[in-house]
Amino acid sequence: MKSRLLAGVAAVVLAIIGAVLMFTYAQGADQRAVQNMEPVDVLVVKTAIPAGTPVEAIKASVAIEQLPGASVTKSSLKSFDGITGKVAAVDLVPGEQLVEERLVAPEELKASGSVKVPPGLQEVSFQLEPQRVVGGRITPGDHVGVFISMEKGGIEAKADKETTQFSVHKALVTAVQRAPEAPAAAQPAPTAGATPSANPRDSTLPTGSLMLTVAVNDVEAAKIIFASEFASIWLTREPLDAQDNGPRIFDRTEVYK
Repeated sequence: MKSRLLAGVAAVVLAIIGAVLMFTYAQGADQRAVQNMEPVDVLVVKTAIPAGTPVEAIKASVAIEQLPGASVTKSSLKSFDGITGKVAAVDLVPGEQLVEERLVAPEELKASGSVKVPPGLQEVSFQLEPQRVVGGRITPGDHVGVFISMEKGGIEAKADKETTQFSVHKALVTAVQRAPEAPAAAQPAPTAGATPSANPRDSTLPTGSLMLTVAVNDVEAAKIIFASEFASIWLTREPLDAQDNGPRIFDRTEVYK
């Protein structure tokens, strides 16, 4: 009888202790959840920012947003204080937080942008407008396809016809040089009740030429040099797993097939 009574009392005590512990844990979890959901102001990328863009130009492509504290990293930036003169180390995409480690001094970018030339290859540089370089969004380490177009003489049997050929496949980009973007012009503050204007960079086309350096063999280098001197070049970003349908020369008769 006494043992059953003691067991009953022990069960009640354990139940009370369990209830207290559960209540304490739940209360702590609620507090942690509230703390994690506390909004924090951070800089978020709104429009794409190419690698090498200076901070002065980056300002036009980011905005302050409030995010839950749990989703904000320790290096996320809340302002541009103390980062004057730096540039984007990599391409920044819309939606990502602007973090400190993605901004570096210009000389660090040059060093990190260098790519080792594979044995047996040599480097050659050429200059193109942004629309011929995938909108200027080529970076060191990418592989590109080189298309060469000639107004005349590409096909001996049709010496007076325009032609285009995919002449160099998967050339390794070892360096990209571009003129720094000018700082965005200051925008007047909107008047009360006015609709905010669109970000000026949303519809701004890239300007200025790019100097690209690629690692190729001697024959491919000769093709690129010849095209730079006497023809025209257009590039594609060509990953190593891109489909290759073999050499083919395109003229007017091939375009609509």
